[in-house]
Amino acid sequence: MLGFPKAIDGMRVGLLGGSFDPPHAGHVHITRQALRRFGLDRVWWLVSPGNPLKTDGPAPMARRMAACREIMQHPKVEVTDIEVQLETRFTADTIERLQGVYPSVNFVWLMGADNLANVHKWERWEWIFENVPIGVTSRPEEHLKAAGSKAAMKYRAARLSVSNAKLLPFQKPPAWCLLDGPVVDISSTEIRESGDWAK
Repeated sequence: MLGFPKAIDGMRVGLLGGSFDPPHAGHVHITRQALRRFGLDRVWWLVSPGNPLKTDGPAPMARRMAACREIMQHPKVEVTDIEVQLETRFTADTIERLQGVYPSVNFVWLMGADNLANVHKWERWEWIFENVPIGVTSRPEEHLKAAGSKAAMKYRAARLSVSNAKLLPFQKPPAWCLLDGPVVDISSTEIRESGDWAK
């Protein structure tokens, strides 16, 4: 499709979705960690038109895309507006459409531990777990909460050990892996509240 990233058959592609309002060092760290520890060939940032779980709209799309490209400069990372092109608002719909466009690509959905703790509130969240491998990165203080979340407990038998993290892209879903280790302790909410990202 016009304007979509190029991907060859068998490629391992991580998908990091979000409003990126604004993008920050934590997003960069998650991306670099995912590339290395999950053995990914690429990571695509899916800059969302808006988060269905948030009542306030994000900053303009063009501003967020430009900020993402400025902060995330890596040859294996592509900043995209795929959800705008697909006209999807929910993660499950986006993944389903992408798998249709790229049937031979090994996608991995990437998320932070805070998302794992709340993913059961997402539209068709069980479908997500049952249709794409999921890679999770965790702040130290979030690790236990994430590991004990509703989704983690429901799919505990599908959890891949950290020592086998590089096998995640090849696993038949449900399959997920919760990475440990240091992360950058910052959030988009904190940046907005500090006034450093005025809309």
